[in-house]
Amino acid sequence: MQWHFSFLCIAGFFIKYGLTRLTPDFIHPCKVDDRACLIQSTIDAIPYFTKGIPELGIPTLDPFYVEIVAIPLAGLNISFFKSNIFGFRKAVIDNVESNFAKRKLVIELHSNVTSKGGYEATGRILTFPINGEGDAKITITNLKLKVMMNLDTMSDDKGVNHLFIKNYKNNIDFGGKVHYNLTNLFKNNPELSRAMLQLLNENWKLVAEEFGKPIVAYATELILRAIDKFFLAVPYEELFEGPLPF
Repeated sequence: MQWHFSFLCIAGFFIKYGLTRLTPDFIHPCKVDDRACLIQSTIDAIPYFTKGIPELGIPTLDPFYVEIVAIPLAGLNISFFKSNIFGFRKAVIDNVESNFAKRKLVIELHSNVTSKGGYEATGRILTFPINGEGDAKITITNLKLKVMMNLDTMSDDKGVNHLFIKNYKNNIDFGGKVHYNLTNLFKNNPELSRAMLQLLNENWKLVAEEFGKPIVAYATELILRAIDKFFLAVPYEELFEGPLPF
């Protein structure tokens, strides 16, 4: 789920300047096949884009606020609520690949991400029993994310053409370490809670694979919704130098 995540700036890769353009000044235009320009434009835009663009319906992305997310897993029900997620502003773009003849766009990045909020959990993580409710801080070092998007076009009710994300896939890799700080893992039993927290951190990789990936995937979904808002606000003719090869 989470994540970041800040491939969020993909919409800014291709903005064309003009007197009536709707896009912010920090978005730099590129040709669709200019990989070096796409990467640099994304790097330049991330610190500004993650602050949000209220006039275009883009929310603040660092911190990224999540009211509640429930994750039902085999043997475990866990919910995170009122969480603030930090780290997207400093995401490092590793690669951008575009093939607009096939309507494809790929973004690869890595970032350190931290989530702070509350949680409730009952069941088991791996073989560890959990029955807790308290504060949650999860720190992910060197989270690696690859998002592969299929794009398409649509016309709005005024006949203006826009891009949208038709579907996507993602690959998530915990390249560094995940550190958990969850209070009250066993209600009213601080000693057992501390012992369980130690076990979780000693087995951080297995724990992250089991329930960390759904969290990052959820965050990715929310981020891509923000990108679609951008696409729906700006005609695709303003997003490219030259015509679309669609």
